Amino acid sequence: MSLYIEQQGQGPDLVMIHGWGLHGGVFSPLVEPLSRHFRLHLVDLPGHGRSALEGLELYRPGGRHSRRQPYEMEALARRLAGELPADAIWLGWSLGGGIAMAAAALGLPLSRLILIGSNPCFRQGPDWPHAMPDAELRQFAEALSHDYRATLQRFIALQSRGSSTGRDELRRLRETLFAHGEPDPLALAGALSILREGDLRPQLPAIRQATLILHGSRDTLAPLAAAQYTAEQIPNARLGVVEGAGHAPFISHPEVIIQLLLDWWQEDIP
Repeated sequence: MSLYIEQQGQGPDLVMIHGWGLHGGVFSPLVEPLSRHFRLHLVDLPGHGRSALEGLELYRPGGRHSRRQPYEMEALARRLAGELPADAIWLGWSLGGGIAMAAAALGLPLSRLILIGSNPCFRQGPDWPHAMPDAELRQFAEALSHDYRATLQRFIALQSRGSSTGRDELRRLRETLFAHGEPDPLALAGALSILREGDLRPQLPAIRQATLILHGSRDTLAPLAAAQYTAEQIPNARLGVVEGAGHAPFISHPEVIIQLLLDWWQEDIP
């Protein structure tokens, strides 16, 4: 079954990939303004929103895997590339940013890269303090099997933490969460395993596309230092910091995100 990909607007192709547990509808604050300049492709990842969990392996902790492609970063990147226009701009938020980075590092046909609230490694380690503690990610994984709805609600509360407009941001995320149906719990587990296990830091220098990194100054899930590191490692990257924003700056500060994106797009980038 094909992925659900909503299309709006006219112009250069711009793919938009959401974060964990959500769907393409989360980008609604950007859709109308950006559709004046781009042909938008709003993706629902497998098992999220209106996309079925078919064609990719289900993640079953302690269980057997099927013979399909695994639910992991590179498989998702290749799956999307097979259903999207070649040479599109890929915009990814949070988990979606990791998928977009993986696609670029693999040499898949995308023209430019936009990363919002992304982190090449979401789990803290001895050499990587700019991420979530492993214990916290492990608690989310354990809680999924008991009450995935409550776990999602807790996670989106973390996304609005630190933002200068956190209360309104949380309300918008709650309204969006199940607006296109509930995500498949197995897809949630698979995507969370990507956040726990994925580490794209070694692949960053292989990304040759012009890259715009947009990051909230108050992001607590993916601290600003992670975005600064990413901008230093990708050869042709630019960092735009959204002051006062948390993990979802396109919800709290959509006008700032749109202006930064359009200014970057309209410049001649070598």
